[in-house]
Amino acid sequence: MDDKGSAGKISVSSDSVSTLNSEDFVLVSRLGDETPSSANNGSDDEKTGLKIVGNGSEQQLQRELEDVLLEPPVAPASAGDHHATMATSVAPGADPLSTPSPKLEMALPVQTAQESELNERSYRGDESSSDGSPGSPIPDEDSVVFSQLTYLGCASVNAPRSEVEALRMMSILRGQCQVPLDVTLSVPGVSEGTVRLLDPHSSTEIANYPIYKILFCVRGHDGTAESDCFAFTESHYNAEIFRIHVFRCQIQEAVSRILYSFATAFRRSAKKAALAASHQAAPLTPDSDLFTFTVSLEIKEDDGKGTFSAVAKDKDKQSFKLRAGMGKKIVIYVQQTSNKELAIERCFGLLLSPGKNVKNSDMHLLDLESMGKSSDGKSYIITGSWNPSTPQFQAVNEETPKDKSMFMTTAVDLVITEVEEPVRFLLETRVRVCSPNDRLFWPFGKRSHTETFYLKLRQMERKERKSPSSDTLYEVLSLESETEREKRKTTASPGVLPGGPDSVVPSPPEDDEEEDNDEPLLSGSGDVSKECAEKILETWGDLLTKWHLNLSVRPRQLPALVRSGIPEALRGEVWQLLAGCHNNDHQVEEYRTLITKESPQDSAITRDINRTFPAHDYFKDTGGDGQDSLYKICKAYSVYDQEIGYCQGQSFLAAVLLLHMPEEQAFSVLVKIMFQYGLRNLFKQNFEDLHCKFFQLERLMQEHLPDLYAHFLNVGLEAHMYASQWFLTLFTAKFPLYMVFHIIDLLLCEGISVIFNVALALLKTSKDDLIQADFEGALKFFRVPVPKRYRFEENAKKLMELACSMKISQKKLKKFEKEYHAMMEQREQQEAPIERYERENRRLQEANMRLEQENDDLAHELVSSKIALRKDLDNAEEKSDALNKELLLTKQKLVDSEDEKRRLEEESAQLKEMCRRELDKSEAEIKKNGSIIGEYKQICSQLSERLEKQQTANRGDLDKIRAKVESCDKCSNLFNKEGRVRAAVAAAAAAGGGEETDEEKEDLKKQLREMELELAQTKLQLVEAECKIQDLEHHLGLALGEVQAAKKTWLTRTLSSIKTVTGKDTA
Repeated sequence: MDDKGSAGKISVSSDSVSTLNSEDFVLVSRLGDETPSSANNGSDDEKTGLKIVGNGSEQQLQRELEDVLLEPPVAPASAGDHHATMATSVAPGADPLSTPSPKLEMALPVQTAQESELNERSYRGDESSSDGSPGSPIPDEDSVVFSQLTYLGCASVNAPRSEVEALRMMSILRGQCQVPLDVTLSVPGVSEGTVRLLDPHSSTEIANYPIYKILFCVRGHDGTAESDCFAFTESHYNAEIFRIHVFRCQIQEAVSRILYSFATAFRRSAKKAALAASHQAAPLTPDSDLFTFTVSLEIKEDDGKGTFSAVAKDKDKQSFKLRAGMGKKIVIYVQQTSNKELAIERCFGLLLSPGKNVKNSDMHLLDLESMGKSSDGKSYIITGSWNPSTPQFQAVNEETPKDKSMFMTTAVDLVITEVEEPVRFLLETRVRVCSPNDRLFWPFGKRSHTETFYLKLRQMERKERKSPSSDTLYEVLSLESETEREKRKTTASPGVLPGGPDSVVPSPPEDDEEEDNDEPLLSGSGDVSKECAEKILETWGDLLTKWHLNLSVRPRQLPALVRSGIPEALRGEVWQLLAGCHNNDHQVEEYRTLITKESPQDSAITRDINRTFPAHDYFKDTGGDGQDSLYKICKAYSVYDQEIGYCQGQSFLAAVLLLHMPEEQAFSVLVKIMFQYGLRNLFKQNFEDLHCKFFQLERLMQEHLPDLYAHFLNVGLEAHMYASQWFLTLFTAKFPLYMVFHIIDLLLCEGISVIFNVALALLKTSKDDLIQADFEGALKFFRVPVPKRYRFEENAKKLMELACSMKISQKKLKKFEKEYHAMMEQREQQEAPIERYERENRRLQEANMRLEQENDDLAHELVSSKIALRKDLDNAEEKSDALNKELLLTKQKLVDSEDEKRRLEEESAQLKEMCRRELDKSEAEIKKNGSIIGEYKQICSQLSERLEKQQTANRGDLDKIRAKVESCDKCSNLFNKEGRVRAAVAAAAAAGGGEETDEEKEDLKKQLREMELELAQTKLQLVEAECKIQDLEHHLGLALGEVQAAKKTWLTRTLSSIKTVTGKDTA
């Protein structure tokens, strides 16, 4: 097995980064944490808190960010360390996120090309740059600076902590951004710091946002266009306005690093004390060679929504329930519980195999996703992905028969710095594979398989080490699990049970530890199983199918099914149908508007939120998702119902609804219960209706439990002393969740009168104990033992069966109500007039005070409206003045444009006239040149004719001369046929009498020269005429070209300018 190869998947691939990105992380300041003093500058109820969302589970990201959140202060780097990485001492293949950075400069653990693009630097508050460059914009606080970012803009939001709205605004701003702004982001390292936007060129500050005003941080979903974007919301102008700021990273992996920096800012100061305490050396146990480890296995399964939820165990807590074909993750928690702390360097490998007692060769390696310490630094967490469709895991991907299970073995190999060889922890657990069609719901009570291991080490001598300078100190002698130790002891001594002074007995699970003490049961206690018989689910499925066909009519068999209890998997849907909230889009929109308004009871709501269901995982974290949603629902209802507002106890009912549906639907069902089911009537008119309910309960006790009623009369115990919470909170405040959920089932189906059934059933089952108790004992019994008695599901079932079996008619309740009103009237009549008038006066004074308060509120609202209207009017007047000025400027521009238009029209007319004259002149010249050319052509033709005539005449004369020569005997001897002188004659003539013909020759030559001269002159005249013709044609072409150019330039430009001006004036 190659440890570098297996661990290298984390540091090289982008899966590790994207996995860390795909998480929900909620960071808040708890009681006792350090909070910035400047946080009080905002509203009174504003708390330092940050919510980071990236589509996953809160616990996963908390484990993955351990070393980022708890990294010690970085030491200054030398000037030559220009390319220092995050962890210079990490072994090859180790996760860079699991080791704190000792350098000033940091680089992402990604490819080298990306490292050169991301400039990420940390600045120390006690250091200053030696060269005084502007590269240190925040010299007074720790900070991490990110460059290569683009600011896409900001917008106002109504729900600053809503992931859906934040993603929607991120998509809108990314699509609408036309001119993005390159910025550098500086994130402080402490919660007292400030997030700053810097100019990347000059390092000057553009804007700043204190950390205590930042409420929410979110990144885009992987695989979407916004995957390279992130955003945060901040309260603006004293928390009256919320704005979201959106950024885009050129390097997608940098988004997760920025979110880590935000997380560090909110946890750094709160963890200083814990970090200092964790560095103290653990005391050594007497058995110094034995190291104890607790290893827990948690299986997470894809819930179909892009996240992984922890798989719950069956009721017997012996086997995990898996679904076939679903993607899974294995999470291992390793915690050392005794002896000197050993440093876990990295995970060597995570392996899995079906079966029990498997061989090492049968184990199959899983893909590691993350590794690192937990937030408290006590555990080391390894996460690996498990694809069940692979052939090796086929056995744990097939449905197992009902009531049967199989074994699965998980192994984790850890590299411990002080130990010579890797250490393997082997976990064997039962699993049961069910159908993939089983509905999966968020398991509020998560369970894991835990095993204790005993590692025996021997300290090595220096000469035994592979390298004297290595960190190896120990070699492994043995590794034994608690299960193996128990088996060995049982086999060695069958009659002796383990449990001697040296044996380590594992403590029972925390879920089973219930002490019978005087402490009351915390609200929100108890697990509610999602398991349900298939036949029951089929019955409910058929009923819901029929019900959806006609939602206005309830099915006939519905009450009987509800009395048996609605399956936990279907409660959210059925509750909404019972309350008539199946079509509540208008109320959803109204809720989103209500949560943006201020509530006069905000302080009371905030105070009660921390007291609501503290035993439940979803609501126990201050500032967590549960408390945030609960706060918004209570605040929205206090604004919605201004007559009643928020009353103490409403938060418990809202919390019960939140556990089964989103906050918008939970608000709608809460409104229905308060108005249509009459719960709000209990809070009206000085709780008059509540006292009537107490009277009805006592009259029912008198009929059904006369001996208990008589005992209560003797000890002076009245109904309002023990039953107030029952009616006002519908039993949700103190009783276990299984019982609470069943009561809400009956309430929504049959009405608020079921409270009497449950109250009588409680009194009947506790009658024997209550009769024996005095006044104080009875009150304590109602407060402590009664709720604890029903933390077991079987007891709660029996109680609800008894409550459903009691018949309490509405006629009887109406009768008791009339008796109560008659008794109150009689009491009023028996009162002295002064007392009655004083009571009436007090009532009127209270009404008057209430009306005065309403009047003050309305007056304040009126003044605020007037101020707002005055402000709007001033803005409108300023805008009107600006528009008037702009109108005057526009009118002046219009006048100037008209003058320009007239000037251009005149210029255009002049240009047209000039062009017309030029055209006429050009046409005249063309005509003139045409006539000249015609004359030259005529002359040339005449000369040609004359030349031809002359040549014809010359040829005729020559013919005549030849004829005469031929007719003369003497001459014929002298000339041949061609007219040339014969050679012999010429010689004789030359010898004898040359003188006779000289005169005749001279005449002929003279005549010939004249003819040649005349021919040459004619040719010269012809050539001159052709040259003149060519010259005229050239001039003509130039004239035509100038005319065309004039047409294309002056006329075209003038016409286009005229058209442009005319078009603007028209517009």
